[in-house]
Amino acid sequence: MKNCPGINNLRKYGTSPFNLAVIHGGPGAPGEMAPVARELSTFGGVLEPLQTAITIEGQVRELSEVLEKYGNLPVTLIGFSWGAMLSFMFTALHPYMVKKLILIGSGPYEEKYAANITKTRISRLVKEDLKNFVRLTENLKDPSAKNRNEALCNFGKLMLKADTYDPLPHEEEGLECNYESFKGVWEEASELRSKGKLLELGKEIRCQVVAIHGDYDPHPFEGVKEPLSRTLKDFRFILLEKCGHQPWIEKEAKVKFYNSLKNEI
Repeated sequence: MKNCPGINNLRKYGTSPFNLAVIHGGPGAPGEMAPVARELSTFGGVLEPLQTAITIEGQVRELSEVLEKYGNLPVTLIGFSWGAMLSFMFTALHPYMVKKLILIGSGPYEEKYAANITKTRISRLVKEDLKNFVRLTENLKDPSAKNRNEALCNFGKLMLKADTYDPLPHEEEGLECNYESFKGVWEEASELRSKGKLLELGKEIRCQVVAIHGDYDPHPFEGVKEPLSRTLKDFRFILLEKCGHQPWIEKEAKVKFYNSLKNEI
């Protein structure tokens, strides 16, 4: 892995040409796709852009600049969680830059499927974790709180407990969280989804799209499979059993996940 000289929002894996790019989730939680990038680098060069902008437009622009400068266009774009939704929007806006789009653990594309995500997560937390959930949620909502970046990171770690089916031992590889990015981008994304504009963008996508999703992921797979099946021209869906939100750390699904992902690239 190499940080790029003169640019602090990109890491490179493998060697040129860089035909693949992995896009992290969050928003505001960079670095978590590093294990996937390393694994895929055996197939060729991989870019790991680290999104910093606090608007969707800004994140799309960041991604465009990185891919234009370092990518072997068109690239295969691999987005995880929020990164899947960002990649979806990016591909609609810049179709000539994307050869293929792969969505991992994507958030749902229609509002009705998002209603029970938090409820599902809460139902999986033990008493002590539930207390932390309430405390961190209040902290993130408090404009006067001084440590909301740290709170966001701790909230993400807590949610990972609820999101995972049977995790393997693994290192946390996320970098410093950015609450302002999370708040600004997610508020915009929620509005786009609730108004149907997020899914509408899919009509502009011309390349093949593949979604890989765990059956234990609290983001319901139906919210990806059903809307995209009727919107995209070329779409396939892969459901992994005994698998949560991050397939690459799941004991029962890791091998199947990487086999599926490598078959698609």
